[in-house]
Amino acid sequence: MFSDQDKSFMRLALEEANKSFINNEVPVGAVVVMGNEVLGCGHNNVIRDNDVSSHAEIMAIREASKSLDNYRLNKAIIYTTLEPCHMCAKAIVDARVDKIIFATPEPKTGSLVSIDNILERLTFNHKVSYEYGLFEEESSNLLKDFFKKRRKN
Repeated sequence: MFSDQDKSFMRLALEEANKSFINNEVPVGAVVVMGNEVLGCGHNNVIRDNDVSSHAEIMAIREASKSLDNYRLNKAIIYTTLEPCHMCAKAIVDARVDKIIFATPEPKTGSLVSIDNILERLTFNHKVSYEYGLFEEESSNLLKDFFKKRRKN
């Protein structure tokens, strides 16, 4: 189902998620890839930036767009450790990313399989495919550990 290349890129996304964890942000990481090249990485910085749009996926898309000097990321894949919310899913569509691979569903705000199926329910001007479950346990455990730690403080 998932290639060794997919696993390698999702490991990078998990490394990004760990950066958020260390900074007391919800641990989500994302990596935008085209071919074998990483174009952009991101992790949640909502609190640091005082910016609700500073989600991992948005940060990775911003960096990838700067790398290409183009806001269109045709033929790119985004690897993210958590199912994207509606804002991130729409940004992925608008950036023309071809595919999303995410680790674990997000039961409260996930827009692809959890609370909605926005990519199949609505007709957008660009079709994005998705798969999930790659390193689901690792991503889920990181999130659980983060919220356990937060409840203790």
